[in-house]
Amino acid sequence: MRRLHEFLFVRHRHNWLLLLRFAVVGASGVLVNLLTLVIVKKLGPGFNQAIVPVPGTEFNVRWYHAYSTFAFLVANLWNFQLNRTWTFRTSKRARWWHEYWPFLAVGLLGQVVGLVLLTLLMHLDSPIHLSPTVLDDSTGFRTRLYWAQLIVIVVVTPISFVLNKLWTFAAVRTHHPDLADPSHVEAALTDESLHSAPGAGQPASAGPGRHDRPA
Repeated sequence: MRRLHEFLFVRHRHNWLLLLRFAVVGASGVLVNLLTLVIVKKLGPGFNQAIVPVPGTEFNVRWYHAYSTFAFLVANLWNFQLNRTWTFRTSKRARWWHEYWPFLAVGLLGQVVGLVLLTLLMHLDSPIHLSPTVLDDSTGFRTRLYWAQLIVIVVVTPISFVLNKLWTFAAVRTHHPDLADPSHVEAALTDESLHSAPGAGQPASAGPGRHDRPA
């Protein structure tokens, strides 16, 4: 039992801290995602209207797919910036775009999975569709699209965390091991600022030497 405790909470303490920070950022991203979804839904056509048919199937790309994707892009950018500056602390170690494109790729992969799940939750012929009787779209809290989107976020977020930790921010942490443990970041940044200060790294003068004496 003691070994298990050490393994989970001592050796992998930094992973729990990263997960906690990622979860906090993710929670704020959920709010951004849903708020964006509410806005575009109110401004756009009816979310269940078809846009274009999917070739070779009886399905259509509907407006709720477009709304969900737009909300994802806004929340993805929000989450990336917070994760870059706070969760993984890599903003001063890597170029913005070099980290954003794999973060976006991971997000898009999750969004594809999310759109499939969203379709299953919204389509009335699906075995897991949300009840249109209970969620009859009469109020905001009874809007099927909002609850379906929330379920998608809950399912996709853990997958995104694992992929982003192992890929998106991994290269920077490989070259800067101090970033692997958030508890060491502040010390590392402080040490770096000390070394970059004027006169840093120069030995303190011990007083006038032989050659400093006046002739």
